[in-house]
Amino acid sequence: QVQLVESGGGSVQAGGSLRLSCVASRHTSCMGWFRQTPGQEREGVAAVFNNGGASYYADSVKGRFTISRDNAKNTLYLQMNSLKLEDTAIYYCAAAWRYCSGDSSDGEPNMFDYWGQGTQVTVSS
Repeated sequence: QVQLVESGGGSVQAGGSLRLSCVASRHTSCMGWFRQTPGQEREGVAAVFNNGGASYYADSVKGRFTISRDNAKNTLYLQMNSLKLEDTAIYYCAAAWRYCSGDSSDGEPNMFDYWGQGTQVTVSS
């Protein structure tokens, strides 16, 4: 079992920045961030290889969000810049034993084994 605990969510004005963190109870190969709004399916935001290189970004966040990880601390990060109203969602950290594929499958929720409880991000005008 792997426990994941997110932090760093909050409220910010459009154009602002937030950094999300996720502390894992143990190391896993592939980690990612997802988000979900009421009535919508959970969507992949970004995923990262074991070595820290990004394996996947959703088109909607490319150039604005940066995923990274610190394996020594078992911590995953998501730096979110130039936030938009449509980025408002609950953001979830996810972990998988498998290696990231480096393709769009890394944005699929069913490819991940463990989930955090989520942290709310609200962007206002």
